[in-house]
Amino acid sequence: MARQLSGPVIIATHNLGKLREMRELLAPYGIATQSAGELGLPEPEETGTTFAENARIKARAAARASNQPAFADDSGLVVDALGGEPGIHSARWAGPDKDFRAAMNRIQTLLIERGAKTPEQRRAHFIAALCLAWPDGHIEDFEGRVDGVAVWPPRGDKGFGYDPLFRPDGFDITFGQMSAEEKHGLPPQARGLSHRARAFMKLAKACLSER
Repeated sequence: MARQLSGPVIIATHNLGKLREMRELLAPYGIATQSAGELGLPEPEETGTTFAENARIKARAAARASNQPAFADDSGLVVDALGGEPGIHSARWAGPDKDFRAAMNRIQTLLIERGAKTPEQRRAHFIAALCLAWPDGHIEDFEGRVDGVAVWPPRGDKGFGYDPLFRPDGFDITFGQMSAEEKHGLPPQARGLSHRARAFMKLAKACLSER
């Protein structure tokens, strides 16, 4: 049986976009949060070969350093025609300056080199792996996925990262054109569309109680 989270949690990220989304997801549950960035915790080296492994690395490091439960995400864009890249290297493709426009340009250049012009040739998906870790070493893992197409040019200035490049199936706008509620608002008010929201719904069902 999954362990329940009842008290404050450390959000193990220095990414302000992810921090904002995670806080919005946790808000209905009355869970107090601080981020690894706010606490000045170091960012561990992400040496895992999967999203889940990297989420565990970040959650465990924050739980040990803070002696509190920690919540971490590892997520990224997987483009089929690029053999799954950028995948777990999604943030690294943006470089130390977090230049996601340059990273999106790189994806487009590679897709053109491979002759990927039609939507069917530009299939992609976002993956989010979430991990809750406790100081005693206990962990809970959850994963969500949303499928779509890598569009060009990028559209919209909302969200963060690769959102302007990604149009989810069933929609004619990108994540970058969606409000926070449209992208990851949770049922019953919204659809829980994003990869992060889908993973979080699994986590909430297992480990959280609404206040």
